[in-house]
Amino acid sequence: MPLNPLIGSWHGAVVWIVGASSGIGRATAHRLHELGAVVVVSARNGTSLSGFVATHPGSHAIPLDVGDRAAFAAACAQVFALRGKLDLAMYCAGHYRAMCAADFDVDEALLHMHVNYTGALHLLDAVLPRLTAQGHGHLSLTASVAGYRGLPRAMAYGPSKAALQYLAESLYLDLHRAGIGVSVINPGFVATPLTAGNRFEMPALLTPEQAADHIVRGWQKGRFDIHFPKRFTLWLKLLRLLPHGLYFAAVRRATGT
Repeated sequence: MPLNPLIGSWHGAVVWIVGASSGIGRATAHRLHELGAVVVVSARNGTSLSGFVATHPGSHAIPLDVGDRAAFAAACAQVFALRGKLDLAMYCAGHYRAMCAADFDVDEALLHMHVNYTGALHLLDAVLPRLTAQGHGHLSLTASVAGYRGLPRAMAYGPSKAALQYLAESLYLDLHRAGIGVSVINPGFVATPLTAGNRFEMPALLTPEQAADHIVRGWQKGRFDIHFPKRFTLWLKLLRLLPHGLYFAAVRRATGT
């Protein structure tokens, strides 16, 4: 059963993707451009954004730092100036560094929250009044299966993604009757610059292009929780149902911690 309005066509839809300089965000922007959307890409890396626009005619680049609240407001005004509407906004900016209690770094932990969560709040601050006024649109936040439950070496990354899960659920409850779709994206392992430093085998590893296909299909089908690949994520969802004692034991066995 779809929880959001179905998307039958992307032709002429205005889509703003924040965190589109590489990885999942860039691949999703590419896929939507192929499907006829007017794609606006944002990130700090202006050179990468310019390269995207050069190879995707009709797209637009608005460089910004997700920590700059005023820049978000200005960028949102630019997006609406293009076609007078915004059909979908995706927050895909992210930061990741493995961390456990033995090497806890409060500055690094706060940086995760700043990029992964606070930036999403800045996006909401800019777009929510406009989406509410136009009476339609879709908000999509990129979280992670790492936010489902506590995992080893995820002290900084996991909590920031868990916060996005909660935020998306609250947004859905508040915005559904207003006609605004909300979704949360929970990828498993995807081969991106963020995961390139992992020193362990990543099960069910996907390419960014495969991830983008899952995301776009999820939006089209009106899904709230867009998680993939299911052969991996469904097991993690089952683990969420275990009581703590069984869950901790299962994770220790699986990870050797």
